[in-house]
Amino acid sequence: MQVPGFGLKNVRLLLKTSGVKHAEDLFRLSPKEIQKTEGIGQERAKNLSSFSDWDAVDRQIEKAQKLGAFLISQADPHYPELLKQIYDPPVILWVKGDAEALNRPGIAVVGTRNPGRYGLDQAEKWSAKIAQAGLNVNSGLAYGIDSKAHMAAVENGGGTIAVMGSGIDWIYPNRNRSLADRIVKNGGVVMTEYPPGSKPDAGHFPERNRIVSGMSHGVLVVESGIKGGSMITARLALDQNREVFVLPHPLNYMKGEGCNYLIKTGQGKLVQSMDDITDELSIALNGPDTGPNGTHQSSKKWESADLSGEQQQICETIGHDSLHVDQIAESLETEPFKLANILLELEMMGLICQKAGKYFELR
Repeated sequence: MQVPGFGLKNVRLLLKTSGVKHAEDLFRLSPKEIQKTEGIGQERAKNLSSFSDWDAVDRQIEKAQKLGAFLISQADPHYPELLKQIYDPPVILWVKGDAEALNRPGIAVVGTRNPGRYGLDQAEKWSAKIAQAGLNVNSGLAYGIDSKAHMAAVENGGGTIAVMGSGIDWIYPNRNRSLADRIVKNGGVVMTEYPPGSKPDAGHFPERNRIVSGMSHGVLVVESGIKGGSMITARLALDQNREVFVLPHPLNYMKGEGCNYLIKTGQGKLVQSMDDITDELSIALNGPDTGPNGTHQSSKKWESADLSGEQQQICETIGHDSLHVDQIAESLETEPFKLANILLELEMMGLICQKAGKYFELR
């Protein structure tokens, strides 16, 4: 961010509280309007409202273009739809590669930077299966499990998206430069929310993880200790209403304790075959059933039921589709947790059914 005192967190917060839809509209706000957002004082507000160094912005964009990268905002049709649904989606994304890949269904594959042989083998095996199923393999381009996942996807002809915690011109770790090039050449994407020149700061990686999980239909945790980035990603995925899949590990194996903990506490589903993943995500990936002429088939049983206004609105919103709870909430301009009781009532009335991954459709 070129505005002095303004970081990406400030921008995301201001977008949420100001009522402005697009980042470029923030510059039209008055200092008084800006200061209404908690944590943004007079000096920051003044810096934003009086910002005029657009030449510096142009230089950043030109720098990215020379690298073959480009910028997309939330208004861009290529911006990942799933990513828009999370609590704090990136304001902009710096992208290198095939933008069409950003909205293809995918699974995040995550794990420790220092895996054992079992973890590396499993990362390669499962990433190959995911790629062969026609899904993107999404990860963070780090050493260890991330690198093995990206490589396996490329070698099996699949798409893969690498989300970085640094600028698009600062591939980290440096050893993965050739891997990043292969990802792009094979139709994948290397991307980041950080502007060119941004170093791989330690604080960037937890923020990066929310993007990896947020743009994915589910997260597969391959190997992780009790603490670390993979456990953060798993928690973020749960917060984002994404499915968490976990590979089991031998008892007393320190590098796999996090995986076993997720399974033990019911935070993740133990997976033993690819069916364990695709069965959970069948609605999300394939959409609702269709009739012989390609028309969606869904019951209108709810139309003859005695429903409250809120119940009727939900049924009308779902219609012929299979919608995630976040999509329903967005359509009704409310929060997902506020719909929980109403959705349960409709399920008990036999009017809707919940599919894997918190997707709902009419009976």
